[in-house]
Amino acid sequence: MKLSVHIEDWELKQPFRITGKEWTSSPTLVVELTDGDAAGRGEGQGIFYTGETVESMFAQVESVAGDIERGISQIELLDLLPVGGARNAVDCALWDLQAKRTGKSIWELTGMHPRPVTTVFTIGIEDTPERMAAKAAAAAEYPVLKIKLDGTQPYERLSAIRAARPDAELVVDANQGWSFDQLQEVIPKCVELRLGMIEQPLPRGADAELEGFESPITLAADESCLDTAELGQAVRRYDMINIKLDKTGGLTEALALARGAKEQGCKLMVGNMMGTSLAMAPSFVVAQLCDFVDIDGPLLLKWDRPHALNYRSGEVDVFDKRLWG
Repeated sequence: MKLSVHIEDWELKQPFRITGKEWTSSPTLVVELTDGDAAGRGEGQGIFYTGETVESMFAQVESVAGDIERGISQIELLDLLPVGGARNAVDCALWDLQAKRTGKSIWELTGMHPRPVTTVFTIGIEDTPERMAAKAAAAAEYPVLKIKLDGTQPYERLSAIRAARPDAELVVDANQGWSFDQLQEVIPKCVELRLGMIEQPLPRGADAELEGFESPITLAADESCLDTAELGQAVRRYDMINIKLDKTGGLTEALALARGAKEQGCKLMVGNMMGTSLAMAPSFVVAQLCDFVDIDGPLLLKWDRPHALNYRSGEVDVFDKRLWG
């Protein structure tokens, strides 16, 4: 087996803002594994809030290049690299390589029956409620909107968006930007706005107050649940787990987390850290198990890869296996 790893940077259509962070591009680590005529690819963006960068992920993969080239399985990889974008890129490349070697699709390898899914379209933070409402109105073709919020005027922003899009299903991602007091204040108003879900309202490591809290709206863990090791605590505080392959370190652990969360009675969501269709394809596999789907990363980019996922008014078709899997 031969390993190739490199860094790419994909320009966004416009700056994208969440609580405390802004992007103008999507830095990406790409791993390619070749074995004879078969080649598999994987892509990772990493976990920015744990300090990961594409450079640190590149160094991680390079440090274990010999182990990878000697031949390694997805299960063995779990002990070779920690959770994060580096392991994600390698794991997804291994799945793709296995599909190309065997001539079997990812659906045959996982025993799943694929179907199109509907993804959210994300509305990033803007400086006024009116500008966010205008962005929501401009996204009229998308039936589900995910609204990025921080601690500034959350209700005012949501109210403006609801007025602009009375037809849409609305979910919120606070990206750790609220306090518990603010959550308690905002939730009754969110019920009036027919909000479907609130994702990660409190900071990672500072959400113990959610234990025993009865929320009338589904609360989802994102930053508070990286992988199966954190599931036990997360299910005591949240109703839903947002699975991201960069957090779990690949599809292998993502599927294990999905199974574990379902056994605990949790709802599921699949998310993304931006990226091209190469990153979204394995997330689409997880999407088959989920209640909410957030794989709109390529919609934020100026360009995408050949054989990219097909997005039609929020519906995402089963992907072309020439892309991945």
